[in-house]
Amino acid sequence: MVLCIDVGNTNIVFAAYDGEERVFTSRLKTDATRTSDQYAAELRAVLNLYDVSVLDIEGSIIGSVVPTLTKILQKACRIVLGKDPLVLGAGLRTGLNIRLDNPAECGADLVASAVGAKAHYPVPLLVVDMGTASKITAVDGNGDFLGGAILPGLMTSMDALISNASLLTDFDLAAPAHAIGKNTNDCLRSGYVLGFASMIDGMCNRFKAELGGDVTVVATGGLMETVLPSCRTEMHLRDDLVTEGLRIVYAKNR
Repeated sequence: MVLCIDVGNTNIVFAAYDGEERVFTSRLKTDATRTSDQYAAELRAVLNLYDVSVLDIEGSIIGSVVPTLTKILQKACRIVLGKDPLVLGAGLRTGLNIRLDNPAECGADLVASAVGAKAHYPVPLLVVDMGTASKITAVDGNGDFLGGAILPGLMTSMDALISNASLLTDFDLAAPAHAIGKNTNDCLRSGYVLGFASMIDGMCNRFKAELGGDVTVVATGGLMETVLPSCRTEMHLRDDLVTEGLRIVYAKNR
């Protein structure tokens, strides 16, 4: 088995794959104050929870957008698995030509999701990832990573609004029956669910116009299931896109 670790700003996702089959996925809250020993204990508990022996894990790979945690997770993997993990970054083969002004700026999550999407869907394609930030990235017909856009994350934006507006409080994040809200709760639902869906639709249309031709759109991220039903853009939902990309990168480099 291969252990893939996606270190995000909100959650750390552990996913084990036996060949191409995903054995389990587990999420932990990202906490930059924890030590390697604490994360090692968490990792060992996750493996025990899913009845996976350390001896079954042949190797691991980390994709991280939290630099302060990368070395901490590397050491945690060494403690538990007895071997160093691969870290997605410069020097690893990804099969992805990154056509940015500075390819080193490309986040590990964006690289991994593009690799995962390319492996399962036709190009050109867009990846819409809704997490702490909302990201839309483009892969052209040659399979090259062109770049994308970074937008406010739904929960990040919602927390900022509520903390700065005295009369607004937490609300149930679900699509309203109508775009025109008749009360504060429905107005917020309209703005956040339908508003974010409209933002994604609009950006996808702009990206498609620049790419030209038929463009596949793949959606991922913890908040995508909330917004996707309200989007008018046809999308393929894949919740494991980042860890699937990490699995593929591991296979290319082992």
